[in-house]
Amino acid sequence: MEVHAFTFNVFSENTYVLAESGECIIVDPGCSTDEERSELLIFLEERKLKPVMLLNTHGHIDHIPGNAFLHREFGLRPLIHALEVPVMEGAPQFGRMFGMPCEPSPAPERLLEEGELIKLGTEELRCIFTPGHSPGSLSFYSEKSGFVLSGDVLFRGGIGRFDLPGADKNQLKQSLEKLMQLPEETMVWSGHGPETTIGREKRKNPYVLSPDSW
Repeated sequence: MEVHAFTFNVFSENTYVLAESGECIIVDPGCSTDEERSELLIFLEERKLKPVMLLNTHGHIDHIPGNAFLHREFGLRPLIHALEVPVMEGAPQFGRMFGMPCEPSPAPERLLEEGELIKLGTEELRCIFTPGHSPGSLSFYSEKSGFVLSGDVLFRGGIGRFDLPGADKNQLKQSLEKLMQLPEETMVWSGHGPETTIGREKRKNPYVLSPDSW
């Protein structure tokens, strides 16, 4: 499975296109302007990729502004955890507070649960329930291709905020422990910032090394 990354909106959010056999899954479409949406469309057209699924790791404003756009263009509705639906529904209001327009997302196509497998061609993603930054955050793990999309749970050298509504520091610590159980060579594609690996974060991430200090 090929992973293509885009950085969109004022929060420098990472949007991912997962491609396999001419089809693709779009994860956390942060495209909030006409220019960003055009960039995504041009990429899909040039690669001749057909979007067949829309995934949201969580429902914060910077991760869902392209949901409505993808629904109009391709008829896609998001797949998301049930606990994130109220977060997603409240995103337009937060958008007004931050001065970033955010269209209301279409209702979910269906709700995802821990351990569920999402298939694309010969590949599959396993849903890992990783709350703490947001109440229903999911990470998506491909054992075959050796990567995990961690949303805003784990960053290179950092972690997601736990001072937001619905966040929980203790849950976030437990979620980090879950991710650290993945093979060390697993590539981590985060919601913000550069890619990393599980092994690197085990050795260098201060929040992973000293969970009792925060």
